[in-house]
Amino acid sequence: MILLILITLLWAFSFSLIGVYLAGQVDSYFSVLTRVLLAALVFLPFLNWRTPPRIALTLMAIGAVQLGLMYLFYYQSFLLLSVPEVLLFTIFTPVYISLIYDLMARRFSPLNLLIAAIAVFGAAIIRWNNLSGDYWTGFLVVQGANLCFASGQVAYKQFMQSQQSRGNTLPPRQTFGWFFIGASIVAALAWLILGKPQYPSSGVQWGILLWLGAVASGLGYFLWNKGATLVSPGTLAAMNNALIPAGLLVNLLIWNRDADLPRLALGGAIIVAAVALSEWRNRASKLTSDP
Repeated sequence: MILLILITLLWAFSFSLIGVYLAGQVDSYFSVLTRVLLAALVFLPFLNWRTPPRIALTLMAIGAVQLGLMYLFYYQSFLLLSVPEVLLFTIFTPVYISLIYDLMARRFSPLNLLIAAIAVFGAAIIRWNNLSGDYWTGFLVVQGANLCFASGQVAYKQFMQSQQSRGNTLPPRQTFGWFFIGASIVAALAWLILGKPQYPSSGVQWGILLWLGAVASGLGYFLWNKGATLVSPGTLAAMNNALIPAGLLVNLLIWNRDADLPRLALGGAIIVAAVALSEWRNRASKLTSDP
């Protein structure tokens, strides 16, 4: 749980950094490629090149979806929407996580869906006002990012847990490089086909790409996915929406954007309540299952 909280605080700055300094100024496909390549470089020194092919290919596929495809949708959304709007439209990620997890597990958990719905309700309270003219297009683009991010989280969680049950002792840091290699392949193809010669023109933009790639993506996704394997599906779903109040708060305090503080506080409190409900349910189930 603590890992998810720490990475939420880390990622809270990413929305505004992209929206203020990169969107419309640097080619989005180049930004995605640079970010995932830098993240891959962080883990290449630790990569076990003798990883069994099945594990390597599975992690590459998960990375291609969760990070590669997600970023392609995500960066495009900043060309259509403001930072608060992008944040708002991510509220549906918990619902996707809950439903995808249950679908892959071949079961239906009404409580997981309820926890995700509570988190969605809390996020919706924060900001639901006049939206830009690109509302529907932007909405669909963000949902594409949400679906990729949600399915990747669930797939990684289930895959790593299955490996642990089989006695696979390879440390995640020695295999996570495959995750970024898969994302890099998708980003490179997209840049070669759709990219434009619109590159960073200042040290600030290069510095932001370096930070987003090496720290927010490299360290961030490793710790987030590790944290995802340690919590219940309901907690993972709810924690995805904790990014919204955190991101809006950063946007307000640093870039002086308008935000409704009472709504921010109320919505954030509801999201926290969703996480607390999931943790309480998880602990209660452990107590009842213990002899």
